Amino acid sequence: MLKIKHFIQQSWLLIVSSFFFGLLIAIASAAWSPRIEQNKIDKLNRLTAALLPEAKHFIEIDTEIEIELAKGKRKKIKVYKAVSDADECVGWSFNAAGQGFQDKIELVVAVDKDFQSIAGFDVLASNETPGFGDKIKLPNWRNQFAGAPVEELKLVKTGDVKKIDSEIVAISGATVSSEAVVKIINNSITQIKKQMQEKGLIGNGK
Repeated sequence: MLKIKHFIQQSWLLIVSSFFFGLLIAIASAAWSPRIEQNKIDKLNRLTAALLPEAKHFIEIDTEIEIELAKGKRKKIKVYKAVSDADECVGWSFNAAGQGFQDKIELVVAVDKDFQSIAGFDVLASNETPGFGDKIKLPNWRNQFAGAPVEELKLVKTGDVKKIDSEIVAISGATVSSEAVVKIINNSITQIKKQMQEKGLIGNGK
């Protein structure tokens, strides 16, 4: 009986302690969520401005754009019109995400005003393997996307990373992460461009 009583007492303390600490975590998460989200927005703005240096303002379009992800899932995408001081469109930017080797990869992608070429991309969030997959963040790999045509990119194992075309040279030892980035960009650009053409935001002949 004493053992049972002791067990109940200890279990009660464990349950109360778990509830208490769970409540603290929930409160802390609620308190920090707005700041975390704002930091993410600030980072997005910095990365986008670097990809489209001629832009002075980024205006979110009020037209709904929704793309299909893996396994039939669909997601609404925020597309921004990049505008110069002269109120001229100098490009477009949007978020894109997909599964990497370790976890989800989130990118910010920019294209030219006519949706003909990629202005570049940067990594908004990633947990890829340090020293391997996380090399997707390095400029010397990302630079081969800048100026590449807006068509289906193809990942190749060997080639010249300085050559700008539809072939993207994979990172040695990180083929999965490299392929993930290419798939994310291909999937998002193709669908977004088609919908923007259908909605008259860009020319249908481009």
